[in-house]
Amino acid sequence: MWGTSPRLMLLGALPAFIVGIVYLAGIILLLINLETLAAWLTPFATDWAEPWRTGLRAVAGVAVAIAGILVLAYTFVAVTLLVGDPFYERIWRAVETRLGDAPVETQRGILRSVADALRLVGVAVLVALVLLLCGLIPGLGQLIALILGALFGGWILALELTGFAFDARGFTLTQRRRMLRARRPRSLGFGVLTYVLFLIPGAAVIVMPAAVAGAALLSRDLIAAMPGLPRAVDDAPAPSRDGANDGRTRAQPDGGSEHE
Repeated sequence: MWGTSPRLMLLGALPAFIVGIVYLAGIILLLINLETLAAWLTPFATDWAEPWRTGLRAVAGVAVAIAGILVLAYTFVAVTLLVGDPFYERIWRAVETRLGDAPVETQRGILRSVADALRLVGVAVLVALVLLLCGLIPGLGQLIALILGALFGGWILALELTGFAFDARGFTLTQRRRMLRARRPRSLGFGVLTYVLFLIPGAAVIVMPAAVAGAALLSRDLIAAMPGLPRAVDDAPAPSRDGANDGRTRAQPDGGSEHE
C-alpha cells in the first residue's frame, strides 16, 4: 500500500504523527516525575535503611514506567483511529475494493466506535494496573510484565484495527472477539508484531496506516474461515497490478454499479 497508494498512506500517517507527538509529551512528563511517583507508591519505605529504600523505589519506578508506557501503547491505536477515522476508513475501503466483494456501505457509526474504544481502553487500563503490580515483584517481575504486556497489547490492537471490516459487515464487538479467538495464533501474531513496532520511536507514523491495511486482510481471512459465513476471500477475484479487479459489475438499486 505504501508503494501503490503513497498519498493515501501519507494521509493515514498524519493522525498517527499528531497523536504520537501528544503521547511523546506524556511519556516525557511521566519520566520527569518518575521519582516522585515511586515515592508516592511506597510511603511505607520512608524509614527503611539504605540501600533497601532506594532499591525498592527503583523497582517501583521501573514498574510505573512500564505500566505508563503500556497504557499509552494500548490507547494509542484507539485514539488515533478516532482522530483519523475518515483517513483510515479510506485505507480500509481501498484494500477491500482491490480484493473484491467489499461491503456496499459501512455500518460503522461514530457513537458505536467511541463506545467500543472506551470499552477496550477501560479493559486496557485495568490490565496495565495488574501488570504494574507484577512489575513490583523483585527479579523477573519487570520481564514478566513486558511479556504479558506485549501479548495483551497485541490482542487489543487486533481487536481495534479489525473494527472497520467487522463493523461494516454488521458484526458486534463480542462477535469480533469470538472470531479473532477462533484463530488466536494468527490474530496474536499480527497484533503482537504491530505492538512491538509501535514501541520503536517514530515507527508508529509509518506502521499505523499499514496496520489498518493489514487488519483488512486479517479480517477477510477470519470471516472466510468461519463456517456459514460468505467466503469473501476465497471467492473474490485476484486484484490486478493496478489495484482493479476483473471489471465485472453488478447493478445497484440506485442505478449505479459495484465491482464484484
